[in-house]
Amino acid sequence: MPSPSPSVFGELVRRCAGVDEVGRGALFGPVVAAAVVLPATAIAPLTSAGVTDSKKLSAVKRQQLATQIRQLADCGVGLASCYEIDRINILQASLLAMRRAVARLSVPPQKCLVDGNQRIPQLPMAQETVVKGDQSVLAIAAASIVAKVWRDELIIRLDSRYPGYDLASNKGYGSKNHLAGISQQGITRQHRKSFRSCQVETSLSV
Repeated sequence: MPSPSPSVFGELVRRCAGVDEVGRGALFGPVVAAAVVLPATAIAPLTSAGVTDSKKLSAVKRQQLATQIRQLADCGVGLASCYEIDRINILQASLLAMRRAVARLSVPPQKCLVDGNQRIPQLPMAQETVVKGDQSVLAIAAASIVAKVWRDELIIRLDSRYPGYDLASNKGYGSKNHLAGISQQGITRQHRKSFRSCQVETSLSV
């Protein structure tokens, strides 16, 4: 990951929150976003620790980094439920989760750096979109890790409540075992009914 000079990056991170979401392509569970404001003192240790796009890290490494990020930075997590996803569509639900994550920071940032190319509606501060920001902006990468670990832990907990879909392994995404579970058992209240793979004849009310 490119590393701007400490003086420049330090000025940015004192004012800005990195924002990212996970779970947008899943069939089950909420979409989850995180917002992270890094103090200048967190730059060097998190860079040295290997903070980068969560998709490039192992589950064990993500967990270690998420713990370190939470110790060093101000973090907020927000989500949008599967009901909201079905009602307003996955893009708008993702942006809603991002806005909620920003609102849960202990101190409102002056500016948000948002992963992707979609601005967050009704955000009460300045914002800038950054395509592939989780690969180039440390605070966004940190947010991607926090959101991914938070969501994965939630889905693992839900696996015991909704057996038969292999959720602990697939984290709610459309794996072969997950699709087989939908075919055999129908969908649950935590499945996204507006997604084509979830549109089956029967559903579970559990």
